[in-house]
Parts: sequence; C-alpha cells; structure tokens
Amino acid sequence: MLITKEKHYNTLNNYYQHKYGKKVFKVSLNAGFTCPNIDGTVAYGGCSFCSFLGSGEFAGKKGDDIKVQFEEVKKRMHKKWPDAYYIPYFQANTNTHAPLHVLKELFEEAITLDPNIVEISIGTRPDCLPQDVVDYLSELNQKIPVQVELGLQTIHEKTAVQVNRGHNLEVFDDAVKRLRKENIEVVVHIINGLPGESKEMMLDTVRHLGKLDIQGVKIHMLNILSNSKMGIEYKKNPFKLISREEYIDIVVTQIRMLNKNIIVHRLTGDGDRKKLIEPRWILRKFTVLNDIDKMMRKNNYYQGDLYES
Repeated sequence: MLITKEKHYNTLNNYYQHKYGKKVFKVSLNAGFTCPNIDGTVAYGGCSFCSFLGSGEFAGKKGDDIKVQFEEVKKRMHKKWPDAYYIPYFQANTNTHAPLHVLKELFEEAITLDPNIVEISIGTRPDCLPQDVVDYLSELNQKIPVQVELGLQTIHEKTAVQVNRGHNLEVFDDAVKRLRKENIEVVVHIINGLPGESKEMMLDTVRHLGKLDIQGVKIHMLNILSNSKMGIEYKKNPFKLISREEYIDIVVTQIRMLNKNIIVHRLTGDGDRKKLIEPRWILRKFTVLNDIDKMMRKNNYYQGDLYES
C-alpha cells in the first residue's frame, strides 16, 4: 500500500516519517575501503562510470576517524534539518571488502556514534558478500535494522561487460536471496542511459526487480564525470545520451512498473557539478523531480499500476 500522500509513489521521506515519526537522514561515511573491481580481487580498473573516489564525493573525508566524519557531516545536514534521527551510511567504494574482524569493529562502532541512530546502511557489491559476512550482518540486524545497498545498474550482460561491472546477474540475484533469508533490507541501484541501452532495455531491468524480494530502489541518470574512465573516453568519442524528456518518460514508466510496496529512495543522482561533463540538465535536479511528479499527477499514474509479478 502506498504510504505517501503528496506523491504518487512511496518516497523515502514519508517512509521514515511513518516509521520513526520524524525526519531521518543518512550520514555518508568514507571508511577507506577499496573495491574488488579495482584491486584485482575481481578485476582491475573499476566500473567505467564510477569516479576515482569510488562514488564517495559526498561522504566524509577519507582518512578521518568515522566519529569525526559523522559529526562533521551531521552538522552540515542539521543546517537543513535541525531535528532528525540518523543512519550512518557507509557509501564510498565497497564496504564489505575487508576481513570480518575489521567489519565488525567498524560497524559496531558506527551504531554507537549517537543515541539518535536508528539504522545502519552499507553500500557494497553483490560479489563481495561471503557467507560469514552475511551471517554477521544477520547478527547485527538483531541489534539495529541493517540496510544493504547493492549496485545492479543493469540486467544486461553486454552492457555490464562494456562498463566493466565485474559480476553477472546470477551473482546479484543470489546476494539478494541470501540477504533476504536473514531479513536484511535490500536497496538496489540502477542507472538509466548506459551506453547502447534502449528504453525497453532499461524497463527490462525494472521488470527483473519485480521478480525479487527487494525493499528499495535508487534510480540514477548516467553521469559522465571527468574523473572516471567513461569521462576520459567520452571526451575522445562522445556517445548519444538520453534527453531530459526521455529520462522523465522512462522513470515514470519504471515507477509504474515497481511493486507498490517498494520504497523509492532516489529518482536522480547528485553528480559533482565541478566534475560533471554531461548531461548538464541533471544539475537542475528539482525541476526534473517536479516534472516527474507533474506527469504522474496529470495522467493519474501511480507506483505499481503497471506491475507484473
């Protein structure tokens, strides 16, 4: 059932307001992890769309103690939301890519950083969840709700190889099943506008999510960043990107195809404007979000009205 009133889809803000009774925001942290797709464990070079900072542009300062990072990021966020609960969010790179004893020490510290912490969120790769780590996350989930964010981006193998993702769809599906067996919340990242993908291919990715037991989704527009492999290649050989109007149309259809119980965490990303090459229209994030809302209201579309189980 949709729990939102002002939108035609389940927003993260309303979900947390409903669950905890007040604003909840994530405090993004950089624990200094690398990535198995960078250090050779899986592959080298990383995903071509990923910045050399490991998608951690808005996390805390790498090298600082996580307590220091937490307090600094929390202070910035409080300028916008003075009264809120917190979720420490291990964002940069792959946050289960370390020995188990290191993860235990880090995550156990994180959940005690502030009495107003209500959950913990861990961004990782589906191929970096060995069973001992899943077992530990299950134990941690008994103390505080654990949310694991997994990057899928696309279900299409040709695209995955092209962007050097480093794992196949079967690995992703298995990770979701093993996490859900332990009742751990799963949030999936997908990217619209990857090179060579048609609208139907992007919709296929969401159709596949409909077959899985996931609790949240983050939908991003591909950002071409100057500090990424794709950005370097794009400057030499630009390829066609989807337009603002195409993106809005695709996202609206994807929302309608989602299970109505899934929480929509994001409908577009936040690229670093200093490093963003294209698309520049993504910098007007709130106008994009407003136009998504307008299209859904105008046509009386709702999340789930095209869902097929």
